[in-house]
Parts: sequence; C-alpha cells; structure tokens
Amino acid sequence: MPGTHKTFCRICQALCGIDVEIDAGRVLSVRGDFAHPMSRGYTCEKGRQLGAHLHNPERLRSCLERRTDGTFAPIASEAALDAIGARLRLILETHGPRAIATYSGTAAYMNGTAIGITRAFHEAIGSPMRFTTITLDQPGKIIAIMRHGLWAGGGHSFESANVVILIGTNPLVSAFHVHGGPPGFHPGDIRRAQRERGLRVIVVDPRRTETAELADLHLAIQPGEDATLLAGMIRLILAEELHDRAFCDAHVAGLDELRDAVAAFTEDYVARRTGLAAELIAEAARLFARGPRGVATAGTGPNMSLHPTLTEHLVLCLDTICGRWNREGERVNAPSLLTPDFPRPAQAFPPSLLPPELNPEANRERSRLHQLRQINQEMPTPALADEILEPGEGQVRALIVTGGNPLAACADPVRLARALESLDLLVCVDIALTPTCRRAHHVLAARHMLQRADVAAYQDMLYERPFAQYTDALVAPDGDLLDEWYVFAALAQRMGKKLVLPGGELDLGAKPTTLDVLELLYPQSKVPMRTLARYEGGHVFDDIDIRVTAPIPGLEGRLCVAPEGIADELHALRAEPVPEPGRFGRDGRFTHLLISRRMKHVNNSLCHDLPRSKGRANPAFVNPGDLASLGAVPGELVEIESDHARVVAVVEADDGLQPGVVSMAHAFGGDPAAPGDPRTQGTPVNVLVATDRDFDPWVGMPRQSAIPVRLRRIS
Repeated sequence: MPGTHKTFCRICQALCGIDVEIDAGRVLSVRGDFAHPMSRGYTCEKGRQLGAHLHNPERLRSCLERRTDGTFAPIASEAALDAIGARLRLILETHGPRAIATYSGTAAYMNGTAIGITRAFHEAIGSPMRFTTITLDQPGKIIAIMRHGLWAGGGHSFESANVVILIGTNPLVSAFHVHGGPPGFHPGDIRRAQRERGLRVIVVDPRRTETAELADLHLAIQPGEDATLLAGMIRLILAEELHDRAFCDAHVAGLDELRDAVAAFTEDYVARRTGLAAELIAEAARLFARGPRGVATAGTGPNMSLHPTLTEHLVLCLDTICGRWNREGERVNAPSLLTPDFPRPAQAFPPSLLPPELNPEANRERSRLHQLRQINQEMPTPALADEILEPGEGQVRALIVTGGNPLAACADPVRLARALESLDLLVCVDIALTPTCRRAHHVLAARHMLQRADVAAYQDMLYERPFAQYTDALVAPDGDLLDEWYVFAALAQRMGKKLVLPGGELDLGAKPTTLDVLELLYPQSKVPMRTLARYEGGHVFDDIDIRVTAPIPGLEGRLCVAPEGIADELHALRAEPVPEPGRFGRDGRFTHLLISRRMKHVNNSLCHDLPRSKGRANPAFVNPGDLASLGAVPGELVEIESDHARVVAVVEADDGLQPGVVSMAHAFGGDPAAPGDPRTQGTPVNVLVATDRDFDPWVGMPRQSAIPVRLRRIS
C-alpha cells in the first residue's frame, strides 16, 4: 500500500495519531497527524522513529527454540506452538492450573487484543496466576477504589478543571495520562489551559521537573512524604470547612473518622517532615479546595515510594471531600466508546457493586508467601519470583511473557533471573531478544505494531471526547510472525480448551481476522467495531452525548473515606520519626534518597534500540553541591549502595534537585545478572531494590523510589 496512511503509535499510553509514509513495504517517514482530533499533530522522538523500529535488523523475524547447548535455533511458528502446547498440557494435568502463569508487560497494554485474550486464556485453564505491570508501579489506584468505592457519574475533566494537583508525575516527559489529568497525547494542553481559562497547576515533586516549571505552585517535597502532605492538606481543608459539606453529607461515610485520623498532621508537623514551608502547604490546600472544579492525581513517584496505597486513598479522599465528582445532568468526561452503554447515575457505588476487577469479593486469591492480595483479578507481580522458587502445591512451573521484560522492570532482578532459569517452561512473545527472552525455552516472534490491526483501547477510558480509533495493519509481516491473540488461541486449542471472549467463543477453525477478534472482545461497544473501522484516523462521534443520570431508586451507597485500616495506617505514619537530612535508612548510614524519573527517548524497557537511544545511559542526577562534595565532575562514575546491593552509574548535575536527592530512570543496564557498561547501556537501578523488606502489605510492592542510598566516587 504505497502512500501515506493514518494510524496511531503504540509505544506508550498516549497512542498519538500519526501519518506513516510507506513505499514498497518500507516506512519512509512518520509524522504527527494534525487532523487527529485528540493528539492534533503531537508526537515524540520515539514515535517519529517507528520506521527504524520496524526495520531494525535485530528485530525477530522467526520464532526461536532453545537447543541443548543453550543457543537458539529458528523454528516454524506452528511447530513451536505444538511443542509449547504439549508441554503446557502436561504441566496442567500433572501440577494443576496454578502451575501455569502469564506476565503482561507495557507493550501488551498498547495492544487492543493482548490483555483481553490473556484473561480469557486464564479463565479457560482455570489459573488465577496472571501477572502484569499494574502491580509493579501503581496498584494503589485500584486498591483505593476497592476500599473507597466509585462515583458512577465519574470525576471532573481536565478540560473543565479550574485547578489540578499533580503529585509525582511529569506528563510533559512521560506522556502518562490518568482520569482528569493533562492528556498524555498533547501535554502542551497544560500551557493552553493556563493561558485560555486560567487553570491553576500545583505540582508536588522533589525535582523541578519540566511540568513543575509550568506550575503556579511547586512543592519540592522530601521524597517519600506524599502521604504526610496529603494528610495535612485534608486536615486543613476540614478544619477550615473548605470541603463540600453538602456533597459529603449526602454521599460520604467516615468523614468524622478521617477528621480524627488526620488531626495530628498540623501544618508545622507536616512542614518538618516534608521540608516544605507551612505557608506553602496551606496555600496549596486552600487553592485546591476552592476550585471550584478540579482533579488530584498521583504518578509513579509516590506510587513506587513508601505508603503507596495510603497515598492513593488520600488522593481519592481529597477529590471526594472537595466534591470533585460529576452531578446529575453533567457530561461524563470519559465516554469510553468501547464499553457498553450503561447508566452513569449521580451516586456512589460501594465496593460490593463494582465490576470484578474492582470488587474485593472477586479478588480473593492470595499469594502462597506473605498472603499478598489479588487485585484487578491478577496476582501481585512482586510475588512472582517467590511463586516460582517456593516448592509445594501451587508452584509456578510455566510462564508465558508477552510484551514485557520483567528482568528490567521488577525489583531484585538477580533473584528473578534465578527463578526464570528454574522454570520447566518459559515462553516469551516479543519482537526482540531481551534479557528475559534469552532465558526462554521458546521465543515467539510477534508482529510489529505497524504489522497488525488494532484499536486504541487503552486511551478509550481516558478520552474526554467521544473519540475512538481503529487501524488496519499498514505493513505486511516480513517473517513468520504471530499476533498475540493468535498465540493464546492456538495454545488453548492445543490444550483442548475453549477460549471464550465477551462476545462468544473464538474458533480458530473459522480463520478469524484481528477485526473479528476485536468484535468478540468489545461486543457491546457504543460504536460497532466495523463502523469504527470505516474511519481512517479515528472519529469523534458527536451524537454520543453521555450525561450523568438521576440516582437509581433504592440503591444505597456512600464513598468511604475511612474504610477499615485507614486510621491505623495514618496513626502508623504519624508515629514514624521525622527524617533527618543525610541520615536515612534504619540505622541512618545512608546519605541520599534515590527517586525515579522518566526520560523522553525511552518508555520503560522499550525503545533502547532506537537510533537516537543507543549508547545513552541513565545518569545518576544529583544537586551540583552534592556533586562537588563527592569530588566528582559530570560524566564520571560513582558507586551507589543501598541496603541490598551496589551498582555503578554515570553521575550528572541537575540544579532542579534538592541536596540529598539522587534521580535515575529505571529499566536500563542490559542483563541485570551481568550488567553492561554503565556509560553506554546504563545502570539497572532495580538491582538496588529488595523484595523482602519495606513492601506494601497489599500486593508486596517494594520501595522503588525514595530509596536510602550512599554514593562514592570511583576514581
């Protein structure tokens, strides 16, 4: 198909619209689609390199099978599926369904079929052992809803907000987008909203990030103290009666209990713990509360730090006590065209009425060690290595990895590598030979995003207009390549299992297309999939105007701001010692706190092989004064030590960091069991993180930000 074609980029969650120029199967250029109603021409350097990504000579063109000498040999895809299916069937019959697990990475979420098909595969074989990246970085968002309940009418939109508070998130670089937050597909809308409608922006971040540069208020908080700050803001809002009293009286439970639990978080106390001026804390709380419309959101910073589930619960509480939920007659800000057209009443749905992904009663499985909880109908990924290594009934013996590189993403990757190497069967579905793939028994070569049909499913729940986009494959497969949906359907068939999707059974005998599969995955979408497929570049369906309806008679529910355990968590937080600068960790022997950051040229473990990414490290950024104290100059190597391990990194100066803080991006360093040159491959920061301490009791997520460390210059 020579010419220029419209599609969307699937490197990150933004799913930006792009124009791809193709001739004779080769991508000549990739540009932003200025006709795209949502991204309006915006792209980043990653998406503009999709041609190089597709034509990379190191991309897999055939499936691989491990030989007895440890090397890989090409194997036909159907033969590989035969071998894998036979081994899975034997494992299932011998050890039971919990012995088979899957892990879905970032790339799987950028594929409209991958997550739904994996879920159906687990239902078919009866295994709850589904792991994803959700429990690696932001499980608190789901846990908070499971405890707090859900406002069926949805929250305020970014487009209608007078004020937003962004906690530990940097959308100008990450393009990460949450409900009511700045759109990842056009982060410049922050500036536009400030200029055109007077939006006030509050940023809470230890670093003066690119987003913080735009803020009306920047709270350069001590790392790891986000829950403390939120508790203090809630206390002030309630004490000064700035909350939405009418909304709380009608729809909120536990307000008095919450008031009591945060009473000790006074401005002076919070100032001592956070390193912020008491006046600045109060100004931020009052600015947000007075809105009148607004949204509070948190990113990976606080979610990967201490108290992540408490932090996300307090974010919800902040929105709830300020009444930041849509009322009857208002427009629903996320039309979600791929979902059924169900009522959106102006009332609270308690956890017991939520869908299975959010309903505590539908998430009763526990990990064998530590009794960590199931959320989103998936098991906690921090427990994956334990589930593989711990012998006994229910031990994981086979793992299928799709669209991810858990060795780059998970804490304590050296231990995880040992676990992966002990599996009876490891299968990876990927486009490249990652460190995880190199340990696999079989590597199934996946189609590149431009080689498959797809739908913009991830953003469907976030678009603030009734927009949806389907795309055909633009380039023919250049090898023996597989769609992820076909992998799981073919394996289920070989195991003698039926794969049932929401719209019915997936029958490979009928030779379904990806469009057929999408119809089965989204059978009750507000716009039929084949109608959507007629619009190249997507379409805004303006005739779909979803409004918040009247409450359902007889349905009682309140948003619970003080569910069981929250008061205890707040009291425990208040009892912690006030951090002393330069003396971090249990014994005070660490001098710095290491925080996470994003880099524009990569997305987690993706895109490190792009031309503009190759040879670029993830430096350890420090305050210039700290650099001088180390006796180091930019570009030199330093050793970074935690209470678990040591790594070596390139050090650079960043005057946007406060003293005592180190900032590094994750998912670098090549194989964590044998790290490469930190100058060209970067540093595997996850090596510093242990999984057996400082972990969240819900899902076991360890402290991956605000990590106590100390630095030493390497001469």
